[in-house]
Amino acid sequence: MPKAPHNKSKQEKKVIHPYSRKAAQLTREGHKQDRKEKLKNEKALRLNIIGEKLQWFQSHLDPNKTEYTKQEACELIESYLHRFDGELEQIELHNSIKGRQARQHCSRETVIKQTIERERRQYSGYGMEIPDIVNSKHLKTFREWDLDLKKLPNIKMRKFSVSDSLPKSEGDLAAKDDKEEENLENEDKSSLESDSADE
Repeated sequence: MPKAPHNKSKQEKKVIHPYSRKAAQLTREGHKQDRKEKLKNEKALRLNIIGEKLQWFQSHLDPNKTEYTKQEACELIESYLHRFDGELEQIELHNSIKGRQARQHCSRETVIKQTIERERRQYSGYGMEIPDIVNSKHLKTFREWDLDLKKLPNIKMRKFSVSDSLPKSEGDLAAKDDKEEENLENEDKSSLESDSADE
């Protein structure tokens, strides 16, 4: 009589020894997948933050302007830095009510203050990156953006700092005047030399 065929589904999976090479390989693969997921999530979060920032700037653009000056761009950044003022006032109002034992919305208030402080440091330091609204071509592209995060590379960015909002200082103007005088003197000398050479 022939033997009955073995049912493979009933066979138990072989247990992997915790110190085996196979176990180490599976652990490495698991760590690799975790790192990939973490990087993917961080990138998505970064893109969302940039998207929200660009959306704010797009909604606050003047529809009549074809391009902005550096000073106007800096004024727009200043209003961007004050975007949380209303929310902070509301939190302060909630906390000023008598009879409250603990501060409410403390974590949100801390996050807002840290964000403002970081952005303020950025703006007063090496500059804050915003869409290039000084260039009319780039401004037009930015206006046409449909808030799709995949199209972010099409938007040209530019850094603006506090120094861009200030008019040229007197020292810079004096140096410019000195340079112009020096150029005039050189032109006078060259014209005198050419006149004497003609004689």
